[in-house]
Amino acid sequence: MDRAYAEPLDVRAVAAVAYVSEAHFIRTFRAVFGETPHRYLQRRRVERSMFLLRETERSVTDICLDVGFTSLGTFSRTFREIVGETPSGYRMGHEPMAAPHCFQKATTRPMVAAGAKRPGGSATRSSSFGEAPGAAAP
Repeated sequence: MDRAYAEPLDVRAVAAVAYVSEAHFIRTFRAVFGETPHRYLQRRRVERSMFLLRETERSVTDICLDVGFTSLGTFSRTFREIVGETPSGYRMGHEPMAAPHCFQKATTRPMVAAGAKRPGGSATRSSSFGEAPGAAAP
């Protein structure tokens, strides 16, 4: 999914590669990564779009289509949910980074918009990527 983030997600095909049912794959994926395969793919697409918005002068519409969204409205809504601001607002407030690529990836990983709360009152965060369920984010 990470390499083909711009392609449509076919959960059934991915589950077949793992020799499990579609429902079992989704449940297991959510247990490991803390989000569904669809939401994980949306985050990867938004992460890539954040880079393109910072580093290029391409239009928001072109970036939207290049990262795999088929609707500018869906892209903008999803971007705002994850990043907390519109794609155009993000571009205006973020210049190209002059730091090593590994540092850029770590500091720009999209998190849930500020102020979002879980039902229990704790702040939400992006998927754990295999971290222990009780591990707290810094």
